[in-house]
Amino acid sequence: MSHAASLPVLRPGPQPLEAPVLKVRDLRTDFDAKSGTVHAVRDVSFDLRKGQRLAIVGESGSGKSALAMSLVGLVPPPGRVVSGSVMLNGKELVGLDDAGISRIRGRDIGLVFQDPMAALDPLRTIGSQFVETIRVHQDVSVRTARAMACELLAEVGVDDPARRISDYPHQYSGGMRQRVLIAMAIANDPAVVIADEPTTALDVTTQAQVLDLLASICDERGNALIMITHNLGIVEELCDSVDVMYAGRFVESTGVEELFETPAHPYSRALLDCVIDPATTRRGAMPAIAGSPPDLAVDEPGCPFAPRCAIGRDEQRCATARPEPRTLSGGAVVRCHFADDTPGGAA
Repeated sequence: MSHAASLPVLRPGPQPLEAPVLKVRDLRTDFDAKSGTVHAVRDVSFDLRKGQRLAIVGESGSGKSALAMSLVGLVPPPGRVVSGSVMLNGKELVGLDDAGISRIRGRDIGLVFQDPMAALDPLRTIGSQFVETIRVHQDVSVRTARAMACELLAEVGVDDPARRISDYPHQYSGGMRQRVLIAMAIANDPAVVIADEPTTALDVTTQAQVLDLLASICDERGNALIMITHNLGIVEELCDSVDVMYAGRFVESTGVEELFETPAHPYSRALLDCVIDPATTRRGAMPAIAGSPPDLAVDEPGCPFAPRCAIGRDEQRCATARPEPRTLSGGAVVRCHFADDTPGGAA
């Protein structure tokens, strides 16, 4: 479960006895831009344990994908991890050279990206890409790797894998391409699978199928899962813990059930209020959070959500003092001056 910087890791319910497979502390990632330095990830800390399904949620631009890329050394220039620690099974990943982090990606951390057509090479067969994924990390022959790939394709629901493995990505549907990415992500039995908006481009029915598949595979194999998403429906169905991210920071870290029943941060509550109600949709009124996310190139002294918050707009403390993380009695860790333990959270 996650926690905010400088606090002990807490989550509702009994604490697992085993050590976390992934331990992140005070991670900061910046991007240099003409407007200044964009602070995309700010002092993020969390623990992830074997079999845990952690959701990281927030609006576009909140820093979710930048965080995911920071964990695996894929921050594109002009971005860089400025400071902090990412420990995977006791091994520090921050500061590894390209060769070192490449050995980790695909072997110890599996990645499922949002756009399978961008992740797969359209000029190479599925088989050639799959075999390469396996042989980079395992000392096996091409024949053995191909047999392993066929087994994995069958496991994720690709019919007639011995034939389909010779097809090109464009010969697969969007949902089937995403299944291929899941199979590749688990091919080397990673400790952690990171899925970054893996169903965004899929229709609702296919989304459900892919998510069910991802959940069942992680359960069967014991992989820990980080799900990056803006879709709270996915969070409710798939995950057991959640970090709510705003302006590069975690503003609430809690259990999924607790988030939906008693959100403690005003931003969490606002996100839940934006879940589409079919009755509202028919009237043409789409729920939205008033205002715009802050400029991440500006490090304001107060709470970054204050200008959009019904409480913060009228409170001097919210405008001038950044809230420090604090732990509520139920275990949630929250950055808000007014968060409490009452139903509905901040009041």
